Amino acid sequence: MTQNPRNVAIFIFDEVEVLDFCGPFEIFSVTGKRDGLNPFNVYTVAQEKRPILARNELSINPRYAFADCPAPDILLIPGGFGTRREMNNAVVLDWIKRLSPGTELLLSVCTGALILAKAGLLDGLAATTHYGALTLLQELAPKTRIEAEKRFIDNGKILLSAGVSAGIDMSLYVVAKLLGKEQAWETAKYIEYDWRPEENK
Repeated sequence: MTQNPRNVAIFIFDEVEVLDFCGPFEIFSVTGKRDGLNPFNVYTVAQEKRPILARNELSINPRYAFADCPAPDILLIPGGFGTRREMNNAVVLDWIKRLSPGTELLLSVCTGALILAKAGLLDGLAATTHYGALTLLQELAPKTRIEAEKRFIDNGKILLSAGVSAGIDMSLYVVAKLLGKEQAWETAKYIEYDWRPEENK
């Protein structure tokens, strides 16, 4: 019996860091494909369905808006300079807080952690973010334990990664967590990524 693919929603916004969302998008979208499997249904979502200008004005068309986005099993919040605006966007914060209880996993990459902090979702947890935003993260989430030396952190349901490329490592870890380490290794091999999971310990 074939299991339905998990919905993976990746939030995008103006001035999102490109690799923050494209790295995980690539990991989840190619996983299992060479074996004829389809474990993840990956899509982008923005507050409104209009072109999004990512870092250095890369234009992306989100597949969904908040209003018509399928319920995600996995919700990923990337970082970038735009997080300083989005972490004060009540519509974004309310959307994340509304979806979070129904998700299997909630992920952040880089300064996406600032948005989760402002949403009040990191209290009592361990967290990390881009090294340049660690102080700000601690200010926003004083009840959160910052572990700056970690490339990513698994709190069970909520996982956070450090800056930019660390999102790739976290995504491969999630693949291993959900589908087994062999599948994660196959994905890393396919994209020719030098995955070193032992370095996060």
